[in-house]
Amino acid sequence: MLASYFHTAVLPAFMSTVILGSLFVGDLQAAEPGPADADAPKEFTATPSGLKYKILRKGNGEKPQASDTVKVNYRGWLDNGKEFDSSYKRGEPISFPLNRVIPGWTEGMQLVSKGGMIELEIPAKLGYGSRGAGGAIPPNARLHFLVELIDIQ
Repeated sequence: MLASYFHTAVLPAFMSTVILGSLFVGDLQAAEPGPADADAPKEFTATPSGLKYKILRKGNGEKPQASDTVKVNYRGWLDNGKEFDSSYKRGEPISFPLNRVIPGWTEGMQLVSKGGMIELEIPAKLGYGSRGAGGAIPPNARLHFLVELIDIQ
């Protein structure tokens, strides 16, 4: 379905009303994560490094390696629930090399298959440590992420 040029389209509740140019509605990214598997674990699993994770949706593809570039949608928040970043809010996924992010992401993303969704609880030593990250992430903060692995490049 092609939206008329510069007409307002009302989209599902998870998307706001937007002005569409020559866009297909299907090209817009979801503003919220997709569903978890019915049998997704309730408890976290811990790795020897201290990373905690839950595979919320198994996916059906390969798992990335540390040298791969991944395309993901994600939401990140602190222990107090304050969200510090979200690709969902920006309306588009992000791609990056796994060997160029915090160690908790590099380790955690290798645990989930393409098409899957993982929740990560990253201790400060695998995140930004004692330096923090600007004003958004304080020193020694534990980080929480919900990540959907869209593609491996």
